[in-house]
Amino acid sequence: MTGNDWLWDGVSILVQSSAVVLPMTDAAGNDPVWFGIYAMIVIQCAQITPPVGFNLIVLKSMTGRGIGEIAAAVFPFLCLLLFAIVLIFLFPGIFTFLPDLMLN
Repeated sequence: MTGNDWLWDGVSILVQSSAVVLPMTDAAGNDPVWFGIYAMIVIQCAQITPPVGFNLIVLKSMTGRGIGEIAAAVFPFLCLLLFAIVLIFLFPGIFTFLPDLMLN
């Protein structure tokens, strides 16, 4: 194992955890589409949150700039993702409107 084996991208995290988490979500009565959207937003927040955000490390290696500078540049996007998390809790129909149209 190398030092970076703990760094997974968002899709890998969702695929690895869905077998355990999805039955619990169904038992709680949540819409699986809603939960998938919510999980991806939360995972993306984790990917850009210092000090171990995987996307920050990738940007650091690509640009050669410091983590602090990159984290400051990413902060507005983190605020937007956090706002999306608040919206998904307050108005879940916004996020499931188009998938619901496809089911009918």
